[in-house]
Amino acid sequence: MIVELSSSIPFNLDLTLCCGQAFRWNKEGEWWYGIVKDKPFKIRQIECILEFQNVDENFVEQYFGLSDDLPRIFEKISRDKHIEMAINKFGGLRLLRQDTWECLISYICATCKSISAIKQMIHNLSKKFGNKTYFDKHEFYTFPTSESLAKATVEALGDCGLGYRARYVSETTKAVYEDDFDFNRLKKTSYEKARKELLRFSGVGLKVADCISLFGLEKLEAFPVDVWIKRAIMNLYASHFPQESINKISADKSLSLTEYSKVNLFGREYFGEYAGYAQEYLYHYERTKGS
Repeated sequence: MIVELSSSIPFNLDLTLCCGQAFRWNKEGEWWYGIVKDKPFKIRQIECILEFQNVDENFVEQYFGLSDDLPRIFEKISRDKHIEMAINKFGGLRLLRQDTWECLISYICATCKSISAIKQMIHNLSKKFGNKTYFDKHEFYTFPTSESLAKATVEALGDCGLGYRARYVSETTKAVYEDDFDFNRLKKTSYEKARKELLRFSGVGLKVADCISLFGLEKLEAFPVDVWIKRAIMNLYASHFPQESINKISADKSLSLTEYSKVNLFGREYFGEYAGYAQEYLYHYERTKGS
């Protein structure tokens, strides 16, 4: 199947899938192979044509955020030359609409880990606790259900390379499974309320809650702050902060809750309702600068 993209509405498949927001995609030749929940599929882009197999057009449009009005979003977040440079370089990068449950566990695992290490952990979890399936002569594993992970021991989770995160995953999955937690309800509530509820889960701090809000709950005003965003803000937007805050944020390896909240609030107020898009563009720009 194919989707023909409008030349006036930018989309770049490669940028969208390699920018660090999702962890279950691999490229072979022209094709990207991935699995979302229990659906493996492949997709490629040739100019304004998206070609894909094993999913339908509605799925592709929803998952890849093709209904997002990027020109309008760019207009809203283009507050200065810095974000404009990132937009000019990476225009077409879109925010994925990921499964909330998978996003929750993935970003708990992502704490203090490289993207390659996160991908390996998620693969290990899926291989051990998910179900094997095949597509296009490729082997895939569905992401584990909350029931399957809730029944796993901390030791078994640790065997997947999770380290200290195994306890967090265990406690969170049990809470989700035993309470039959409704993630769709969080999609319908405000960003602030959703983040507050996410913070109740073991292993979920402010950054992880913001990542889940942005990538798993479609809260486009969320502004996760990691080491790359911290660096970008201090390099490009230091004039918006008191010198005392700049000194403290720059000197500390990790952000305190207070300092995180200051940077997060700046991002949300400065870039507005689409701050999450600004975050992802700045993140990818900072991470690939010089490469």
